[in-house]
Amino acid sequence: MTPRFEGRTVIVTGAASGIGRATAAGFLAEGATVVAADRTSEVPEGTISVQVDVSSAADVERLVSVALEQTGRLDAMCNIAGIGSTKSAVDCTPEEWDQVFAVNAKGVFLGTKFALPAMLEQRRGVIVNMASVGALIGLRDRAAYCASKGAVVAFTKQVAMQYAAQGVRCVSICPGTVDSPWVGRLLDEAPDPAARRTELVARQPLGRLGDPAEIAKAVLYVASDDAAFMTGSELVIDGGITAA
Repeated sequence: MTPRFEGRTVIVTGAASGIGRATAAGFLAEGATVVAADRTSEVPEGTISVQVDVSSAADVERLVSVALEQTGRLDAMCNIAGIGSTKSAVDCTPEEWDQVFAVNAKGVFLGTKFALPAMLEQRRGVIVNMASVGALIGLRDRAAYCASKGAVVAFTKQVAMQYAAQGVRCVSICPGTVDSPWVGRLLDEAPDPAARRTELVARQPLGRLGDPAEIAKAVLYVASDDAAFMTGSELVIDGGITAA
């Protein structure tokens, strides 16, 4: 069987760890040329590594330019880079709010903005934006995080509507709590890491945290021809949180 992404070029941001790393590895295994972007160069072997701050327009424009210069095309833009915040509206500082939005919302905007011209010229392309169940439900002490991910979902719908007739699809993915390095750091900072992990697991009806590879498989599905009739929607993979 021919790999689903043979001959295609994919950009993955946040590719050094967690969902982004698993996604980059998944595309690579299925035949894609993967341009892996992160603030560090510790991305999966075999990818084209580009060090990028996704909140910087110059950096993201350069990222897309590298992909086009080296491969001549861009088939999928996966905006996965993101950061967390564990503050209520009262406790979150304006500076932290701005930082979270700069990465989680502006980073998605910039990736989309600079990927679109090549996709529109090709009249083909897929943009996959990483949101969160925090875009759909309120999570305690996640004011900036929930707001930024809500912006991702709304932006995804607007882009999907605007460019559907020109061959570009845009979909957001809303994971529940995933056993990622960021969650690991969150647990390490807790007074009782074991008790905090138990709390995170308990809020998901399936009784466990998600695995980055599980979310990566969803990204690959959305970016593939198997999802050709899917645009503007949010794919929820949350262990049942939003159904509880």
